[in-house]
Amino acid sequence: METTSTPTHCPYCALQCGMNLSPTPEGGVEVTERVDFPVNRGALCGKGRTAPAVLSSRVRLTSPLVRSGGTLVPATWDEALDRIAGELGSIRAGHGPDALGVFGGGGLTNEKAYTLGKFARVVLGTSQIDYNGRFCMSSAAAGGIKAFGLDRGLPFPLEDIPKTGCVILVGSNLAETMPPALRFFSELRENGGTLIVVDPRRTRTAEQADLHLMPRPGTDLALALGLLHLVVAEGRVDEEYVRERTSGWEEARAAAMAHWPEHVERITGVSVPQLREAVRMFCEPEAAMVLTARGPEQQSKGTDTVGAWINLCLATGRAGRPLSGYGCLTGQGNGQGGREHGQKADQLPGYRKLDDPAARRHVAEVWGVDPDSLPGPGRSAYELLDALGTDIRSLLLMASNPVVSAPRAAHIEERLKSLDFLAVCDVVLSETAALADVVLPVTQWAEETGTMTSLEGRVLLRQRAITPPAGVRSDLEVMHELAARLGVEKGFPTDPEEIFEELRRASAGGPADYSGITYRRLVEENGVFWPCPAAPATPTAPTAPTAPTASASAVDDDGEDAGLDVFPEDPARDEAGPAQPGAVLPGPVHPGTPRLFLDRFATDDGRARFVPVSHRPAAEEPDEEYPVFLTTGRVVAQYQSGAQTRRVDELNAAAPGPFVELHPRLAARLGAAEGDPLAVVSRRGRAVAPARITTGIRPDTVFMPFHWPGEGRANTLTNPALDPTSRMPEFKVCAVRVEVVEP
Repeated sequence: METTSTPTHCPYCALQCGMNLSPTPEGGVEVTERVDFPVNRGALCGKGRTAPAVLSSRVRLTSPLVRSGGTLVPATWDEALDRIAGELGSIRAGHGPDALGVFGGGGLTNEKAYTLGKFARVVLGTSQIDYNGRFCMSSAAAGGIKAFGLDRGLPFPLEDIPKTGCVILVGSNLAETMPPALRFFSELRENGGTLIVVDPRRTRTAEQADLHLMPRPGTDLALALGLLHLVVAEGRVDEEYVRERTSGWEEARAAAMAHWPEHVERITGVSVPQLREAVRMFCEPEAAMVLTARGPEQQSKGTDTVGAWINLCLATGRAGRPLSGYGCLTGQGNGQGGREHGQKADQLPGYRKLDDPAARRHVAEVWGVDPDSLPGPGRSAYELLDALGTDIRSLLLMASNPVVSAPRAAHIEERLKSLDFLAVCDVVLSETAALADVVLPVTQWAEETGTMTSLEGRVLLRQRAITPPAGVRSDLEVMHELAARLGVEKGFPTDPEEIFEELRRASAGGPADYSGITYRRLVEENGVFWPCPAAPATPTAPTAPTAPTASASAVDDDGEDAGLDVFPEDPARDEAGPAQPGAVLPGPVHPGTPRLFLDRFATDDGRARFVPVSHRPAAEEPDEEYPVFLTTGRVVAQYQSGAQTRRVDELNAAAPGPFVELHPRLAARLGAAEGDPLAVVSRRGRAVAPARITTGIRPDTVFMPFHWPGEGRANTLTNPALDPTSRMPEFKVCAVRVEVVEP
């Protein structure tokens, strides 16, 4: 038995907490402290501590399953792969490549996400690929690109938070979603800084705040505009900063001035004195930050809401300066890297845009294909799922469980059932996998090597610690075998480091440039922040992008170019000529970029852009028939759709099932007591769960966690109304009625 421990990272959220895996006498592994990783310094939540439980053959898949006579039965790998390849090939021949859908996950490593995007576009030839990360931080990404020209969850490391003067935390319950991160905010307050939490619930995180604002669900946009109005009215605008480092202020200012404090109070329910106190707390320190999460982002106006909070930062000079800025707290483990490298419907590796001719040429050369052979942008995640069984006849799904996690989930479950063919790669038999025609058992975090990109933009290496059970293969092996069966013999290796080397070449010169990162550096340096360009390369083609410049830019959602010269102070980088497509040559090592925008923003002129926005109601407001707001979220002991955490006894003991959280006044009107079964009904369906009565929620709002299937499935109720820019569904607010279920 091996006795040495393996340094790695937690398989769950985007903190990617460091941990060691040490062998046990039984042949498994146990989690031990890894104090050298700065994000968690050895601390872990219950999910991280118990993560090895899902490695057990008792709870996981260890053999391929093929549907026969309506039942999933064990099969050999050849039988399962032949069935998938045969079905995909037949459907493509009969209905065209866009009849094939691909749906990925924010938990896939960068190598898997990159390969999945390449597989969809090169092997299948389909444009119909997206991933569940669209449901995570797409609104923040769109808002960041509009304002800064670049999207990275946090433009600074978490270690900067305790050193700033004030943080406004909008729609995040870190104490339950990312417990080890809460210490950064505790240290902030210990250092004399202040914390403002914006949330319609009095969460465990809100209890730590110096000021808790409880707006009506769906009114975060009005709240941010009201604060900006007061910044202007009280003379707190940083005029010199606005003049020298931004553009578009007058239009944004005019939009904000239409949201005077009393008007905002009527919309949000947040009093004018609280609005004034929030502005004072935010503006008085030398430095401050705004951090958003799913609360304001998972709305049909999420991009505008993020834009309003960014405008507040820009007007007060709180972006692109030390210890200041706007950031997004990414949720999924690789939600950041998953979209940077090709799972997203409109993107190619390196965060390049799929409809950018220069980007297509660069990536096509790395892949060895004709740029014209690459399909164009496809549907966003919900739109793709909603189209299943119509023009999309089959779906290859990896690492996602939309039966539980998608909005209007009962409808999506029916769309999945209507497919001609569904193949699922997963660790466990999730609710979605149970509907499949073929299920492939794949390796987990501890059984494979690969990179992840945390919410800080820190690229990390997770290292294989144990051998997977017999009968289990990696997603990379699956794509290699399917590609060969579908006629593509080369270009889909199974070694993750070989794939990462190709990813480096494909990302070179792009917004998310990983070309200067190697596996060796990730081990030696405990991760590297992107962008991290490689050494200069000799130009061979006039279209080759400099690393990085506007020619290799992200094109934002308005179609404007967004150049990425975000580290001009680096001499090695300044001397670089255009990077040769497909080439990464030795030379000076770039240190990575922990802090973005300190000298200039990633726009063509280096200035941040104000984006004028105005408040508008949620897509669905309460009315006589549905008089109450529903909002959804997580609990500390479960994760996302619960497909893995619901198989861990310790976590189930802590959080055994769904519930409906409501205020005592609403409970009294309903005649409901603690624990009574309540039916929550929306225009999309009905969910039933026991009452949990608390004064820590607004009287006009109920809350349900979304981890469970069955009659307590919260996403049966949620509204798929989409943000027009990010295509984010409105998970966080819809109208419902609540009824006591009679015995």
